[in-house]
Amino acid sequence: MSLKYGAFWLNEDDNLEVIDQRYLPFIKRIVTISNTDETVKAIQNMTVRGAGVIGNVAAFGVYLACREVDGNLELLKTEAQMIRASRPTAVNLMWAVDRMLKVALTCKDNERTKILKKEAILISDEDLLRSQSIAKFGADAFIKIMQERDLKSLNILTHCNAGWLAIAGYGSALAPIYELHRRGVDVHVWVDETRPRNQGANLTAYELSQSGIKHTVIADNTGGYLMQQGLVDVCITGADRVSRRGDVANKIGTYLKALAAKANNIAFYVALPASTFDFDIVDGTREIEIEIRSEDEVKRIRGLDDEGKLIEIQIVPHESPALNYGFDVTPAELISGLITENGICEATQNAIEKMFL
Repeated sequence: MSLKYGAFWLNEDDNLEVIDQRYLPFIKRIVTISNTDETVKAIQNMTVRGAGVIGNVAAFGVYLACREVDGNLELLKTEAQMIRASRPTAVNLMWAVDRMLKVALTCKDNERTKILKKEAILISDEDLLRSQSIAKFGADAFIKIMQERDLKSLNILTHCNAGWLAIAGYGSALAPIYELHRRGVDVHVWVDETRPRNQGANLTAYELSQSGIKHTVIADNTGGYLMQQGLVDVCITGADRVSRRGDVANKIGTYLKALAAKANNIAFYVALPASTFDFDIVDGTREIEIEIRSEDEVKRIRGLDDEGKLIEIQIVPHESPALNYGFDVTPAELISGLITENGICEATQNAIEKMFL
């Protein structure tokens, strides 16, 4: 299978190259990652983002760390913990590092780097396959909705970015949309701008425009009105961590969309690979750690000026503080189903345990 997964790939020197997502859609900038410090920096400053890709980059980061310390296990453990601690909410990061360390324990020092490289590739290959399965199960479910309601086209609302920039392959939340488009279904996507950082307006819109999929970017506060007016047929988002009972941590603003969907009797689905479950957490609303990021992400915004130059400007008074929660948690009872590589699972502890444990 190809070593290029969309948002990242190994180059001829066996260093990791990634698309710097901070500059899309206006500039396609490639960053090379060759050691632990560069891995941590890329994850922390959101050069790479999206739960799956963070996990993949972390896995390759452990491989690069092992190369850096020449296979020494004790030094590798220290380097790996730095990568593991780089961001707190997306569980795929911790899952990938823990899996790589578990493999590292089984290796001889002189073989460890080579084996960890293979394991990082395997993790990414598995995500590719998971994404393909999510695409099929999700598309099948959406076509069923169309048939039940006798719809000739489908209007889907999504929040943040959960496409190939976030998860190897088709992504998670965007995977069924790509599959519907491939099958010739008339699909249109309402793309939340997703402030702060504008992952919807910048990244999801970029992905959909590259694939020729009809879409419209909307302000974050527009979704509820569109649902109320019958202009949304189904909602779907990705996830950064899902509790044992089905509570979903995702980009801030997801909870509000789920509430609006519930109020308007619209299905609200969450798409995720199994690696996004955190079975050690039951009550996600109380137990999932929510990352608080720099207030500058709220106070400042980046875009093109009239001359086509990429600039960053401040939009808030200097004296005004800002609070920047990166994520919120949507309670399981608001979720119509979890679209996974194993099929569509009810967002209940019993159903999740039965399908995955």
